[in-house]
Amino acid sequence: MRAELKFTAEARLLLENSIKEADGNEVFARGNLNEDSLVHSVEVIARGNEGAVLALDSFSGSADVLIHNHPSGRLAPSDADLSIASRAAEAGVGSYLIDNAVRRVYVITEPVHTKRKGKLLVTKLAGSLQAGGSLANRLRSYEARPTQLDLLRLVGEAFNRDAVLAAEAGTGVGKSFAYLVPALSWAETNDERVVISTATINLQQQLYEKDIPLVTEALQSQVKSVLIKGRGNYLCYRRLIDAQREINLFPESDQSLSAITEWAEVTETGDKADLSFLPDENVWSRVCSESDTCLGMRCSERERCFMLKVRRTAAEARILVVNHHLLFADLAARHAGAGYDSTVVLPPYDRVILDEAHNIEEAAASFFSEDFNRLSAYKQIGRLYRRRRGSELGLILRLPPVCVDRNSLDEVFEAGSELREALDRVDDAGVVLTDSTGTFRLRSENESELRSFLLEPLSALRSKIMRFVSTVRGLLEKVGEESGDEAVVWECKAVLRRLDGIAAVCMRFVEYRERPQEVIWIERGRTSRGESYARFISTPLDVAPVLREALYFPNKTVACVSATLTVAGSFSFWLGRVGLDALTDRETLTGIFPSPFPYKSSVLLAAPRDAPLPEDAGYREFVDNAVVRLVEASGGSALVLFTSYDAMRSSFAKAVTRLEAQGIRCLRQGDDDRSRLLKNFIEDESSVLFATDSFWEGVDAPGDTLRLVLLCRLPFRSPNEPVFEARREDLEKKGGNAFMNLSLPESVMKFKQGFGRLMRRGSDHGTVVVLDGRLLRKRYGEIFLKSLPVTRESFKEFEEMLADVERFLAE
Repeated sequence: MRAELKFTAEARLLLENSIKEADGNEVFARGNLNEDSLVHSVEVIARGNEGAVLALDSFSGSADVLIHNHPSGRLAPSDADLSIASRAAEAGVGSYLIDNAVRRVYVITEPVHTKRKGKLLVTKLAGSLQAGGSLANRLRSYEARPTQLDLLRLVGEAFNRDAVLAAEAGTGVGKSFAYLVPALSWAETNDERVVISTATINLQQQLYEKDIPLVTEALQSQVKSVLIKGRGNYLCYRRLIDAQREINLFPESDQSLSAITEWAEVTETGDKADLSFLPDENVWSRVCSESDTCLGMRCSERERCFMLKVRRTAAEARILVVNHHLLFADLAARHAGAGYDSTVVLPPYDRVILDEAHNIEEAAASFFSEDFNRLSAYKQIGRLYRRRRGSELGLILRLPPVCVDRNSLDEVFEAGSELREALDRVDDAGVVLTDSTGTFRLRSENESELRSFLLEPLSALRSKIMRFVSTVRGLLEKVGEESGDEAVVWECKAVLRRLDGIAAVCMRFVEYRERPQEVIWIERGRTSRGESYARFISTPLDVAPVLREALYFPNKTVACVSATLTVAGSFSFWLGRVGLDALTDRETLTGIFPSPFPYKSSVLLAAPRDAPLPEDAGYREFVDNAVVRLVEASGGSALVLFTSYDAMRSSFAKAVTRLEAQGIRCLRQGDDDRSRLLKNFIEDESSVLFATDSFWEGVDAPGDTLRLVLLCRLPFRSPNEPVFEARREDLEKKGGNAFMNLSLPESVMKFKQGFGRLMRRGSDHGTVVVLDGRLLRKRYGEIFLKSLPVTRESFKEFEEMLADVERFLAE
């Protein structure tokens, strides 16, 4: 074939000159097509000798065609040419052979013709958020935010350049609008689906119900958006009917099930969030949608299935608003072999925005962890068969009578009883091992004591699970294709798969020495009645490899945005933790966008120079007294953050009587549901909230509700936390400094989150006080301080500092 039928004149000349510069040897290039399907741009990426050239497998980039010359002039493809062309074709990339003069071309495979992407006009989009712009005009209290415009431009560039982006946007930048404008514009211009993932369902709802409609209207966009939650949030009609049949299995929950049944007849969404009451969790778990019990199109209730409605809506939408857990569920299934071109948990996509991206390492580690406990296993066993108060209950009783006789029921009951006994023995061992710290990690140095006490019981538990599962599977095999209830068989099989999963975790524990990339550990939990139980967990040591393979490589754009991604102005720590430091063949953009809020005039950062160190004997007494006096000075409107429950309880006990006598309402984490606790705190300006861990972020209390934030201790993780300890040891084995490269930067990022609770609006005014002596007395304290916005400061003896705080709050 003549080369001019496949190449523009400019492209032929460029190739001819490149071959001449290579002394007529083989070259390997990639090209792009113009609107006439001619190769118009060429990039030579390898040069070889007369008989061979390195063929680079870079098919995931922007190439349409791979181009390779044969100096001999014979254009019949070799076996190596065919192999490369085959792999390229899987990515839709064509393969051409040419002679050295670029007069003839041999087409091995044609490229898949795709629609040319329409690049975003970033400057024009930024205009929507400038004064007089379509979006700015719809904001009640519009403020010009240069950093917001800069962030919007960078997100737009990430879309245009098929890049990965890490952006730190301080509080008040308006990051949601900054990424929504380019995301909606891209989806409409290119008819491509964009996934926006947030840390929580609450943030999902804020985006979907408030921000996206505003941006959609401002841009006059026709793009359809949908909010998607995990299956467990939606009612399953078939399982509800099953639960009604087996009401005697949970007689104590009759009232809750009846209320859900009434609601099911009127709800349009089937979303648990639409319930007017908080359902019993045990009951809801019996009636919610689950992937492994779903019959799909074989379900008798498919015509009114809420999940099918969600999926249909999602298939039509181009903006999917999800949470991190749901996103990772989809990514994991695709990475495991489900592929990237069909609907799995979500419809196919290749553009992702991750809001609150500082959470993705822990979100991924949590999702890819596997665990079990005695109570969850009991539930699965009872779901299949149990005897209670002279009655028999369970799914297998609904199998055809010909498959289940008295002997087989006795055999199932006996196997289940032995399994429960094995679970009790393992649970007892786990509770003992976690007695002192609440956690226990398996390590080779304590194997001798573990062998008979834990590992052998776990191995025996696995055997008991296998016997029980085998016994029930034997019954299921007797069920003919046309006999019995298919839904019951399917549900039974789902329970057996879960028990198989428990057996797999048991094996992970037994083989823990052979799994250096996993953290094998036990955590103590408590029931609502205060009874202890052990949770057996396997967690990935490092999620960076799976994030690279499952998230960054398959997606053309991945934009990670958060208020806290840097330490002292550097992204290095976070990039390393999530695998972006070693990302090859992908352009990675970064940007820091400071908050526009007037921290220098509106925030006082204070710390007492005479504060003791946490290891000093008088530290807790100092903190307890300081908290009372500082909250008295602020008259409430305070958030007191701790790093341990013991410290929180001690301080609360010291403060509650004295503060409430002055009309300051004292609220404490754990005394009520988180959302109700925050609601009470926000509505009562004179209240003070004592909290730990999860309250260091996600608390949004603007105005006079919050004028004082107390950070009682720098948020270093306990060195004995199993996963953190394992990561620290792994870093040290590789020659790293665990404190400087892990403990310190992680603590700084959480410290920034705690500091960020104070200033939520530009008009806010208040004080952040740090009561940990290490901030001012340790050299690394400077790193904490350099990571914060510039504020007014008071670093004095406690009494002088307290006076400064009082004066500042009175301004």
